[in-house]
Amino acid sequence: MTVIIKGAGLTIEELVRVARHGEKVELHPDSIVKINKCRAMVERKIIAHEIMYGVNTGIGEFSEVVLDDDQVKDFQKYLIYNHAAGIGEAAPIEHVRAAMLLRSNVHAHGNSGNRIEITQTFIEMLNKGVTPFVCQKGSVGACGDLAPMSQIALLMMGEGHAYYQGEFLEGREALRRAEIPIPGLQARDGLAAINGSNVLTGMSAIMLYDTNNWLKQAEIACAMSLEALKANMKPYDTRILEARGFIGGIRSAASIRKVVKNGDLFEGRLKTKVQDAYSMRSTPQVIGAAHDTIKWARSQVEIEMNGVGDNPIFFADENIQLSGANFQGSPVSLPMDLVGAAVTMVSVMSERRMNRLNNPALSVGLPPFLTKGAGMFSGLMLSQYTADMQIVEQRILCMPASIQSIPAAADQEDFVSMGMNTALKNFQILDNAYGILGIEFMAAAQALDLRSKFETPYVFGDGVKKAHETIRRHVDYLEIDRPLYPDHNKMKELVKSCEILTEVENTVGSLE
Repeated sequence: MTVIIKGAGLTIEELVRVARHGEKVELHPDSIVKINKCRAMVERKIIAHEIMYGVNTGIGEFSEVVLDDDQVKDFQKYLIYNHAAGIGEAAPIEHVRAAMLLRSNVHAHGNSGNRIEITQTFIEMLNKGVTPFVCQKGSVGACGDLAPMSQIALLMMGEGHAYYQGEFLEGREALRRAEIPIPGLQARDGLAAINGSNVLTGMSAIMLYDTNNWLKQAEIACAMSLEALKANMKPYDTRILEARGFIGGIRSAASIRKVVKNGDLFEGRLKTKVQDAYSMRSTPQVIGAAHDTIKWARSQVEIEMNGVGDNPIFFADENIQLSGANFQGSPVSLPMDLVGAAVTMVSVMSERRMNRLNNPALSVGLPPFLTKGAGMFSGLMLSQYTADMQIVEQRILCMPASIQSIPAAADQEDFVSMGMNTALKNFQILDNAYGILGIEFMAAAQALDLRSKFETPYVFGDGVKKAHETIRRHVDYLEIDRPLYPDHNKMKELVKSCEILTEVENTVGSLE
Protein backbone atom coordinates (compact mmCIF):
# COMPACT_ATOMS: atom_id res chain seq x y z
CA MET A 1 0.00 0.00 0.00
CA THR A 2 0.92 3.67 -0.33
CA VAL A 3 0.10 6.36 2.22
CA ILE A 4 -1.44 9.38 0.46
CA ILE A 5 -0.78 12.62 2.31
CA LYS A 6 -3.12 15.54 1.91
CA GLY A 7 -2.88 17.43 5.19
CA ALA A 8 -5.77 15.51 6.75
CA GLY A 9 -6.70 12.02 7.87
CA LEU A 10 -3.17 10.76 8.58
CA THR A 11 -3.33 8.21 11.42
CA ILE A 12 -0.78 6.99 13.91
CA GLU A 13 -0.93 3.53 12.32
CA GLU A 14 -0.09 4.98 8.91
CA LEU A 15 2.78 6.96 10.39
CA VAL A 16 4.21 3.79 11.94
CA ARG A 17 3.91 1.93 8.63
CA VAL A 18 5.95 4.65 6.92
CA ALA A 19 8.44 5.43 9.67
CA ARG A 20 9.11 1.89 10.91
CA HIS A 21 8.20 -0.37 8.01
CA GLY A 22 9.14 1.72 4.97
CA GLU A 23 5.71 2.03 3.37
CA LYS A 24 5.71 4.37 0.36
CA VAL A 25 4.32 7.90 0.46
CA GLU A 26 2.58 9.93 -2.22
CA LEU A 27 1.44 13.56 -2.27
CA HIS A 28 -2.23 13.98 -3.19
CA PRO A 29 -2.74 15.82 -6.51
CA ASP A 30 -4.93 18.42 -4.79
CA SER A 31 -2.08 19.20 -2.42
CA ILE A 32 0.30 19.75 -5.31
CA VAL A 33 -2.11 22.36 -6.64
CA LYS A 34 -2.42 24.01 -3.21
CA ILE A 35 1.35 24.13 -2.64
CA ASN A 36 2.00 25.67 -6.05
CA LYS A 37 -0.81 28.19 -5.64
CA CYS A 38 0.52 29.31 -2.26
CA ARG A 39 4.07 29.55 -3.60
CA ALA A 40 2.92 31.77 -6.46
CA MET A 41 1.34 34.13 -3.94
CA VAL A 42 4.55 34.27 -1.88
CA GLU A 43 6.63 35.06 -4.95
CA ARG A 44 4.30 37.89 -5.92
CA LYS A 45 4.65 39.36 -2.44
CA ILE A 46 8.43 39.05 -2.55
CA ILE A 47 8.54 40.95 -5.84
CA ALA A 48 6.25 43.60 -4.31
CA HIS A 49 8.61 43.89 -1.30
CA GLU A 50 5.88 43.12 1.22
CA ILE A 51 7.31 42.50 4.68
CA MET A 52 6.90 38.80 5.60
CA TYR A 53 8.36 37.27 8.73
CA GLY A 54 11.08 34.73 8.00
CA VAL A 55 10.98 35.50 4.28
CA ASN A 56 12.48 38.95 4.03
CA THR A 57 13.00 39.52 7.76
CA GLY A 58 15.17 37.87 10.37
CA ILE A 59 13.60 35.52 12.87
CA GLY A 60 13.16 35.48 16.63
CA GLU A 61 14.76 38.54 18.20
CA PHE A 62 15.77 39.68 14.69
CA SER A 63 12.21 39.70 13.33
CA GLU A 64 12.34 43.50 12.94
CA VAL A 65 15.42 43.33 10.72
CA VAL A 66 14.35 43.68 7.07
CA LEU A 67 16.53 41.95 4.47
CA ASP A 68 17.39 43.37 1.07
CA ASP A 69 16.92 41.43 -2.17
CA ASP A 70 20.47 40.07 -2.15
CA GLN A 71 20.10 38.76 1.39
CA VAL A 72 16.73 37.01 1.02
CA LYS A 73 18.04 33.86 -0.65
CA ASP A 74 21.26 33.55 1.37
CA PHE A 75 19.29 34.05 4.57
CA GLN A 76 17.63 30.64 4.11
CA LYS A 77 21.02 28.95 3.98
CA TYR A 78 22.32 30.69 7.08
CA LEU A 79 19.03 30.05 8.86
CA ILE A 80 19.60 26.32 8.45
CA TYR A 81 23.27 26.57 9.38
CA ASN A 82 22.75 28.41 12.64
CA HIS A 83 19.78 26.28 13.69
CA ALA A 84 21.56 22.97 13.03
CA ALA A 85 22.87 23.24 16.58
CA GLY A 86 21.87 19.97 18.21
CA ILE A 87 23.99 17.67 20.32
CA GLY A 88 24.23 14.02 21.22
CA GLU A 89 23.70 10.63 19.67
CA ALA A 90 21.84 9.96 16.45
CA ALA A 91 18.07 9.92 16.67
CA PRO A 92 16.58 6.55 15.64
CA ILE A 93 15.86 6.31 11.93
CA GLU A 94 12.13 5.81 12.50
CA HIS A 95 11.93 9.07 14.47
CA VAL A 96 13.55 11.04 11.64
CA ARG A 97 11.35 9.40 9.04
CA ALA A 98 8.26 10.25 11.11
CA ALA A 99 9.36 13.90 11.22
CA MET A 100 9.85 14.06 7.44
CA LEU A 101 6.43 12.54 6.88
CA LEU A 102 4.77 15.03 9.20
CA ARG A 103 6.58 18.02 7.69
CA SER A 104 5.36 16.89 4.26
CA ASN A 105 1.83 16.62 5.63
CA VAL A 106 2.04 20.21 6.89
CA HIS A 107 3.10 21.34 3.42
CA ALA A 108 0.21 19.40 1.90
CA HIS A 109 -2.22 21.98 3.29
CA GLY A 110 -0.80 24.61 0.96
CA ASN A 111 -0.22 27.15 3.74
CA SER A 112 3.57 26.99 4.11
CA GLY A 113 4.72 29.00 1.10
CA ASN A 114 7.56 26.68 0.08
CA ARG A 115 8.42 25.45 -3.40
CA ILE A 116 6.95 22.06 -4.30
CA GLU A 117 10.51 20.74 -4.73
CA ILE A 118 11.09 20.88 -0.98
CA THR A 119 8.07 18.70 -0.20
CA GLN A 120 8.92 16.31 -3.02
CA THR A 121 12.45 15.91 -1.71
CA PHE A 122 11.14 14.93 1.74
CA ILE A 123 8.92 12.33 0.06
CA GLU A 124 11.68 11.00 -2.18
CA MET A 125 13.97 10.58 0.81
CA LEU A 126 11.25 8.60 2.54
CA ASN A 127 10.54 6.42 -0.48
CA LYS A 128 14.19 5.78 -1.36
CA GLY A 129 15.46 5.25 2.18
CA VAL A 130 17.67 8.30 2.67
CA THR A 131 17.52 9.26 6.35
CA PRO A 132 19.35 12.38 7.54
CA PHE A 133 21.60 12.15 10.58
CA VAL A 134 19.92 14.08 13.39
CA CYS A 135 21.18 14.65 16.94
CA GLN A 136 18.66 13.61 19.56
CA LYS A 137 18.94 16.73 21.70
CA GLY A 138 18.63 20.45 21.02
CA SER A 139 14.94 21.23 20.52
CA VAL A 140 12.91 23.19 23.09
CA GLY A 141 9.65 22.43 21.27
CA ALA A 142 9.08 26.02 20.04
CA CYS A 143 9.50 27.53 17.44
CA GLY A 144 9.05 23.87 16.72
CA ASP A 145 11.89 21.36 16.57
CA LEU A 146 14.28 23.74 14.85
CA ALA A 147 17.60 22.07 15.68
CA PRO A 148 16.75 18.53 14.54
CA MET A 149 14.70 19.69 11.55
CA SER A 150 17.62 21.87 10.42
CA GLN A 151 19.86 18.81 10.28
CA ILE A 152 17.28 17.27 7.95
CA ALA A 153 17.10 20.49 5.91
CA LEU A 154 20.87 20.49 5.37
CA LEU A 155 20.28 17.79 2.77
CA MET A 156 18.16 20.23 0.78
CA MET A 157 21.47 21.97 0.05
CA GLY A 158 23.42 18.74 -0.43
CA GLU A 159 25.05 19.08 2.97
CA GLY A 160 24.85 17.31 6.32
CA HIS A 161 25.01 13.54 6.68
CA ALA A 162 22.60 10.68 6.06
CA TYR A 163 22.11 6.94 6.23
CA TYR A 164 21.49 5.08 2.99
CA GLN A 165 21.39 1.31 2.50
CA GLY A 166 23.11 0.75 5.82
CA GLU A 167 25.92 3.25 5.24
CA PHE A 168 26.63 6.57 6.93
CA LEU A 169 27.41 9.06 4.16
CA GLU A 170 27.87 12.72 3.35
CA GLY A 171 24.43 14.10 2.55
CA ARG A 172 25.34 14.93 -1.05
CA GLU A 173 26.63 11.40 -1.65
CA ALA A 174 23.53 9.78 -0.14
CA LEU A 175 21.28 11.84 -2.43
CA ARG A 176 23.48 11.05 -5.46
CA ARG A 177 23.32 7.31 -4.85
CA ALA A 178 19.55 7.46 -4.37
CA GLU A 179 19.23 9.62 -7.52
CA ILE A 180 17.45 12.42 -5.66
CA PRO A 181 18.10 15.93 -7.07
CA ILE A 182 19.30 18.58 -4.63
CA PRO A 183 16.57 21.24 -4.61
CA GLY A 184 18.52 24.06 -2.97
CA LEU A 185 16.82 26.67 -0.79
CA GLN A 186 15.15 29.80 -2.09
CA ALA A 187 13.16 32.45 -0.23
CA ARG A 188 10.94 30.94 2.48
CA ASP A 189 12.06 27.35 1.75
CA GLY A 190 14.36 27.05 4.76
CA LEU A 191 11.89 28.10 7.44
CA ALA A 192 9.12 26.10 5.74
CA ALA A 193 11.34 23.03 6.03
CA ILE A 194 11.98 23.32 9.77
CA ASN A 195 9.16 25.17 11.53
CA GLY A 196 6.76 23.15 13.67
CA SER A 197 6.88 20.40 16.29
CA ASN A 198 7.32 17.59 13.79
CA VAL A 199 10.00 15.54 15.53
CA LEU A 200 8.43 15.46 18.98
CA THR A 201 5.02 14.75 17.43
CA GLY A 202 6.34 11.91 15.31
CA MET A 203 8.10 10.43 18.33
CA SER A 204 4.92 10.78 20.39
CA ALA A 205 2.86 9.01 17.72
CA ILE A 206 5.27 6.06 17.73
CA MET A 207 5.31 6.01 21.53
CA LEU A 208 1.50 5.91 21.68
CA TYR A 209 1.41 3.02 19.21
CA ASP A 210 3.92 1.03 21.25
CA THR A 211 2.29 1.93 24.57
CA ASN A 212 -1.07 0.58 23.43
CA ASN A 213 0.59 -2.76 22.65
CA TRP A 214 2.39 -2.68 25.99
CA LEU A 215 -0.84 -2.06 27.89
CA LYS A 216 -2.47 -5.05 26.21
CA GLN A 217 0.48 -7.18 27.32
CA ALA A 218 0.12 -5.77 30.84
CA GLU A 219 -3.39 -7.22 30.81
CA ILE A 220 -2.06 -10.61 29.69
CA ALA A 221 0.58 -10.58 32.46
CA CYS A 222 -2.11 -9.64 34.95
CA ALA A 223 -4.25 -12.58 33.81
CA MET A 224 -1.33 -14.96 34.30
CA SER A 225 -0.63 -13.61 37.79
CA LEU A 226 -4.32 -13.79 38.72
CA GLU A 227 -4.43 -17.47 37.80
CA ALA A 228 -1.17 -18.15 39.64
CA LEU A 229 -2.52 -16.39 42.75
CA LYS A 230 -5.98 -18.02 42.54
CA ALA A 231 -7.67 -14.65 42.43
CA ASN A 232 -11.36 -13.99 42.85
CA MET A 233 -12.50 -13.08 39.33
CA LYS A 234 -15.76 -11.41 40.34
CA PRO A 235 -14.18 -7.90 40.29
CA TYR A 236 -13.67 -8.44 36.55
CA ASP A 237 -17.39 -8.79 35.87
CA THR A 238 -18.11 -6.26 33.14
CA ARG A 239 -21.24 -5.10 34.96
CA ILE A 240 -19.09 -3.63 37.75
CA LEU A 241 -17.08 -1.52 35.30
CA GLU A 242 -20.14 -0.51 33.32
CA ALA A 243 -21.82 0.72 36.50
CA ARG A 244 -19.00 3.27 36.90
CA GLY A 245 -18.82 4.14 33.23
CA PHE A 246 -15.15 4.57 32.32
CA ILE A 247 -14.58 3.16 28.82
CA GLY A 248 -10.97 2.17 29.47
CA GLY A 249 -11.92 0.16 32.54
CA ILE A 250 -14.66 -1.68 30.68
CA ARG A 251 -12.19 -2.50 27.92
CA SER A 252 -9.50 -3.69 30.35
CA ALA A 253 -11.80 -6.00 32.33
CA ALA A 254 -13.12 -7.53 29.09
CA SER A 255 -9.57 -8.16 27.83
CA ILE A 256 -8.46 -9.89 31.03
CA ARG A 257 -11.59 -12.04 31.06
CA LYS A 258 -10.82 -13.08 27.47
CA VAL A 259 -7.34 -14.26 28.46
CA VAL A 260 -8.52 -16.39 31.41
CA LYS A 261 -11.63 -17.72 29.65
CA ASN A 262 -12.19 -21.50 29.67
CA GLY A 263 -9.95 -21.99 32.69
CA ASP A 264 -10.97 -23.36 36.08
CA LEU A 265 -10.53 -19.96 37.71
CA PHE A 266 -12.80 -18.24 35.18
CA GLU A 267 -15.41 -20.99 35.47
CA GLY A 268 -15.48 -20.70 39.28
CA ARG A 269 -14.19 -24.21 39.99
CA LEU A 270 -11.48 -23.05 42.44
CA LYS A 271 -11.79 -21.86 46.03
CA THR A 272 -10.82 -18.19 46.27
CA LYS A 273 -10.83 -15.43 48.87
CA VAL A 274 -13.91 -13.28 49.26
CA GLN A 275 -11.85 -10.21 48.42
CA ASP A 276 -8.29 -9.81 47.16
CA ALA A 277 -5.75 -7.02 47.54
CA TYR A 278 -5.99 -3.96 45.31
CA SER A 279 -3.19 -5.06 42.99
CA MET A 280 -5.28 -8.12 42.13
CA ARG A 281 -8.77 -6.65 41.89
CA SER A 282 -8.34 -3.05 40.70
CA THR A 283 -6.26 -3.66 37.57
CA PRO A 284 -9.16 -2.77 35.21
CA GLN A 285 -9.55 0.59 36.93
CA VAL A 286 -5.80 1.27 36.75
CA ILE A 287 -5.00 0.01 33.25
CA GLY A 288 -8.35 1.42 32.18
CA ALA A 289 -7.27 4.89 33.30
CA ALA A 290 -4.13 4.44 31.21
CA HIS A 291 -6.22 3.42 28.19
CA ASP A 292 -8.35 6.55 28.58
CA THR A 293 -5.22 8.70 28.88
CA ILE A 294 -3.81 7.16 25.71
CA LYS A 295 -7.08 7.83 23.92
CA TRP A 296 -6.98 11.53 24.82
CA ALA A 297 -3.30 11.85 23.96
CA ARG A 298 -3.90 10.13 20.64
CA SER A 299 -6.62 12.63 19.75
CA GLN A 300 -4.25 15.52 20.47
CA VAL A 301 -1.32 14.00 18.59
CA GLU A 302 -3.40 13.19 15.53
CA ILE A 303 -4.74 16.76 15.45
CA GLU A 304 -1.15 18.00 15.46
CA MET A 305 -0.13 15.43 12.83
CA ASN A 306 -2.76 16.83 10.48
CA GLY A 307 -2.58 20.52 11.40
CA VAL A 308 -0.62 23.48 10.09
CA GLY A 309 2.22 23.79 12.58
CA ASP A 310 3.99 26.66 10.87
CA ASN A 311 4.81 30.36 11.08
CA PRO A 312 3.94 32.46 9.20
CA ILE A 313 0.89 30.84 7.63
CA PHE A 314 -0.07 31.86 4.09
CA PHE A 315 -3.68 31.96 2.89
CA ALA A 316 -3.54 32.04 -0.89
CA ASP A 317 -7.30 32.47 -1.44
CA GLU A 318 -7.25 35.61 0.70
CA ASN A 319 -3.83 36.80 -0.47
CA ILE A 320 -2.58 37.26 3.10
CA GLN A 321 0.00 35.86 5.48
CA LEU A 322 -0.42 35.77 9.26
CA SER A 323 2.20 35.24 11.93
CA GLY A 324 1.29 33.35 15.06
CA ALA A 325 2.55 30.50 17.23
CA ASN A 326 1.27 27.22 15.78
CA PHE A 327 4.77 25.81 16.25
CA GLN A 328 4.23 25.70 20.04
CA GLY A 329 4.53 22.07 21.22
CA SER A 330 2.44 22.33 24.40
CA PRO A 331 -0.71 20.69 22.93
CA VAL A 332 1.40 17.55 22.49
CA SER A 333 3.85 17.79 25.40
CA LEU A 334 1.17 18.15 28.09
CA PRO A 335 -0.85 15.00 27.23
CA MET A 336 2.35 13.06 26.55
CA ASP A 337 3.71 13.94 30.00
CA LEU A 338 0.58 12.27 31.34
CA VAL A 339 1.19 9.21 29.15
CA GLY A 340 4.60 8.71 30.77
CA ALA A 341 2.95 8.84 34.18
CA ALA A 342 0.29 6.35 33.05
CA VAL A 343 2.92 3.83 31.93
CA THR A 344 4.72 4.22 35.24
CA MET A 345 1.49 3.74 37.19
CA VAL A 346 0.76 0.45 35.41
CA SER A 347 4.37 -0.65 35.92
CA VAL A 348 4.04 -0.08 39.68
CA MET A 349 0.98 -2.34 39.79
CA SER A 350 2.82 -5.00 37.77
CA GLU A 351 5.63 -5.02 40.32
CA ARG A 352 3.13 -5.30 43.19
CA ARG A 353 1.67 -8.47 41.68
CA MET A 354 5.18 -9.83 41.18
CA ASN A 355 5.82 -9.14 44.87
CA ARG A 356 2.77 -11.18 45.83
CA LEU A 357 4.00 -14.07 43.70
CA ASN A 358 7.36 -13.97 45.53
CA ASN A 359 6.08 -13.49 49.06
CA PRO A 360 4.94 -16.75 50.74
CA ALA A 361 2.70 -14.77 53.10
CA LEU A 362 0.73 -13.45 50.12
CA SER A 363 1.05 -16.08 47.37
CA VAL A 364 -1.66 -18.57 48.42
CA GLY A 365 0.67 -21.53 48.91
CA LEU A 366 3.44 -20.83 46.42
CA PRO A 367 6.99 -21.47 47.74
CA PRO A 368 9.10 -18.47 48.86
CA PHE A 369 10.52 -16.55 45.90
CA LEU A 370 9.10 -19.19 43.56
CA THR A 371 11.76 -21.81 44.26
CA LYS A 372 11.42 -25.27 45.84
CA GLY A 373 14.92 -24.94 47.32
CA ALA A 374 14.41 -21.81 49.42
CA GLY A 375 17.44 -21.17 51.61
CA MET A 376 19.87 -22.95 49.33
CA PHE A 377 18.32 -21.08 46.40
CA SER A 378 16.92 -17.53 46.22
CA GLY A 379 14.72 -18.04 43.17
CA LEU A 380 13.34 -14.75 41.84
CA MET A 381 14.20 -12.66 44.91
CA LEU A 382 16.63 -10.48 42.97
CA SER A 383 14.30 -10.12 39.98
CA GLN A 384 12.16 -7.90 42.17
CA TYR A 385 15.19 -5.71 42.93
CA THR A 386 15.69 -5.21 39.21
CA ALA A 387 12.06 -4.26 38.68
CA ASP A 388 12.14 -1.87 41.63
CA MET A 389 15.21 -0.05 40.36
CA GLN A 390 13.55 0.54 37.00
CA ILE A 391 10.38 1.85 38.63
CA VAL A 392 12.34 4.42 40.63
CA GLU A 393 13.94 5.61 37.39
CA GLN A 394 10.48 5.86 35.82
CA ARG A 395 9.25 7.92 38.76
CA ILE A 396 12.15 10.34 38.42
CA LEU A 397 11.40 10.70 34.71
CA CYS A 398 7.72 11.40 35.38
CA MET A 399 8.41 15.01 36.34
CA PRO A 400 6.51 16.93 33.62
CA ALA A 401 8.68 18.60 31.01
CA SER A 402 5.78 20.78 29.83
CA ILE A 403 6.20 23.05 32.88
CA GLN A 404 9.97 23.38 32.54
CA SER A 405 10.18 26.37 30.17
CA ILE A 406 13.43 28.33 30.10
CA PRO A 407 13.22 31.60 28.08
CA ALA A 408 15.36 31.82 24.95
CA ALA A 409 16.26 34.23 22.13
CA ALA A 410 16.65 37.30 24.35
CA ASP A 411 13.18 36.64 25.79
CA GLN A 412 11.48 36.84 22.40
CA GLU A 413 10.81 33.14 22.92
CA ASP A 414 10.03 33.47 26.61
CA PHE A 415 7.82 30.38 26.90
CA VAL A 416 8.69 27.08 25.22
CA SER A 417 7.08 23.65 25.52
CA MET A 418 10.14 21.49 26.17
CA GLY A 419 8.19 18.83 24.31
CA MET A 420 11.32 17.12 23.04
CA ASN A 421 12.29 16.41 26.65
CA THR A 422 8.86 14.82 27.09
CA ALA A 423 9.32 12.66 24.00
CA LEU A 424 12.83 11.54 24.96
CA LYS A 425 12.02 10.68 28.56
CA ASN A 426 8.86 8.83 27.54
CA PHE A 427 10.92 6.37 25.53
CA GLN A 428 13.12 5.82 28.58
CA ILE A 429 10.01 5.22 30.69
CA LEU A 430 8.66 2.74 28.14
CA ASP A 431 12.03 0.99 27.85
CA ASN A 432 11.96 0.35 31.60
CA ALA A 433 8.33 -0.74 31.34
CA TYR A 434 9.30 -3.53 28.94
CA GLY A 435 11.74 -4.87 31.53
CA ILE A 436 9.36 -4.58 34.47
CA LEU A 437 6.54 -6.35 32.65
CA GLY A 438 8.96 -9.00 31.38
CA ILE A 439 9.84 -9.81 34.99
CA GLU A 440 6.16 -10.18 35.95
CA PHE A 441 5.66 -12.48 32.95
CA MET A 442 8.66 -14.57 34.03
CA ALA A 443 7.47 -14.79 37.63
CA ALA A 444 3.90 -15.66 36.61
CA ALA A 445 5.13 -18.40 34.28
CA GLN A 446 7.29 -19.81 37.09
CA ALA A 447 4.34 -19.73 39.48
CA LEU A 448 2.06 -21.49 37.02
CA ASP A 449 4.67 -24.22 36.54
CA LEU A 450 4.91 -24.66 40.31
CA ARG A 451 1.13 -25.03 40.55
CA SER A 452 1.22 -27.67 37.82
CA LYS A 453 4.21 -29.59 39.17
CA PHE A 454 3.52 -29.69 42.89
CA GLU A 455 -0.23 -29.23 43.37
CA THR A 456 -3.35 -30.85 42.05
CA PRO A 457 -3.24 -29.38 38.53
CA TYR A 458 -6.00 -27.13 37.37
CA VAL A 459 -6.82 -25.90 33.89
CA PHE A 460 -5.59 -22.43 32.96
CA GLY A 461 -7.37 -20.08 30.59
CA ASP A 462 -6.72 -20.42 26.87
CA GLY A 463 -4.88 -17.10 26.65
CA VAL A 464 -2.85 -17.80 29.77
CA LYS A 465 -1.76 -21.18 28.40
CA LYS A 466 -0.68 -19.59 25.11
CA ALA A 467 1.26 -16.83 26.88
CA HIS A 468 3.00 -19.39 29.11
CA GLU A 469 3.86 -21.54 26.12
CA THR A 470 5.34 -18.52 24.31
CA ILE A 471 7.46 -17.53 27.31
CA ARG A 472 8.83 -21.05 27.65
CA ARG A 473 10.13 -20.92 24.08
CA HIS A 474 12.51 -18.20 25.26
CA VAL A 475 13.12 -18.70 29.00
CA ASP A 476 13.32 -22.03 30.82
CA TYR A 477 11.70 -22.97 34.11
CA LEU A 478 13.98 -22.07 37.06
CA GLU A 479 14.71 -25.49 38.58
CA ILE A 480 17.83 -24.32 40.42
CA ASP A 481 19.42 -20.87 40.66
CA ARG A 482 21.27 -19.54 37.63
CA PRO A 483 22.37 -16.06 36.52
CA LEU A 484 19.12 -14.25 35.72
CA TYR A 485 20.31 -11.33 33.63
CA PRO A 486 20.07 -13.29 30.36
CA ASP A 487 16.48 -14.24 31.24
CA HIS A 488 15.61 -10.66 32.17
CA ASN A 489 16.97 -9.34 28.89
CA LYS A 490 15.26 -12.07 26.88
CA MET A 491 11.95 -11.29 28.55
CA LYS A 492 12.38 -7.58 27.95
CA GLU A 493 12.97 -8.18 24.25
CA LEU A 494 10.07 -10.64 24.12
CA VAL A 495 7.68 -8.00 25.48
CA LYS A 496 9.11 -5.39 23.12
CA SER A 497 8.64 -7.72 20.15
CA CYS A 498 4.92 -8.23 20.99
CA GLU A 499 5.26 -11.96 20.30
CA ILE A 500 3.25 -12.83 23.41
CA LEU A 501 0.55 -10.37 22.36
CA THR A 502 0.39 -11.74 18.83
CA GLU A 503 0.15 -15.35 20.00
CA VAL A 504 -2.53 -14.59 22.60
CA GLU A 505 -4.64 -12.47 20.23
CA ASN A 506 -4.42 -15.24 17.63
CA THR A 507 -5.85 -17.55 20.29
CA VAL A 508 -8.52 -15.47 22.05
CA GLY A 509 -9.16 -12.57 19.64
CA SER A 510 -8.29 -8.89 19.72
CA LEU A 511 -7.68 -7.24 23.09
CA GLU A 512 -8.60 -3.77 21.80
